[in-house]
Amino acid sequence: MKAVDVIIKPILSEKSYADIANKRYTFKVAKDANKVEIKKAVEELFGVKVKQVNTSNVNGKLKRQGKTQGYTSDWKKAIVTLTDDSKSIEFFDSLS
Repeated sequence: MKAVDVIIKPILSEKSYADIANKRYTFKVAKDANKVEIKKAVEELFGVKVKQVNTSNVNGKLKRQGKTQGYTSDWKKAIVTLTDDSKSIEFFDSLS
């Protein structure tokens, strides 16, 4: 699996904004990606050193449209912590 296929998109929420100062970044990742693949993908794409990767599976929510109802897709979230001597990710610098 290529690095571009592992990292789908960054998650931009209030909680993730607060963690940027501590060099913790949140990403939506491929469901079948493991922690080692996520670590290698972040290091390759952004040129940083990863200290730790925490993952969690997020279940889809029930959504209704009139009489019909269904669930949104399940997805996987990864919280990546960088080492203290690593540079920050430039994409997130303008957000904090």
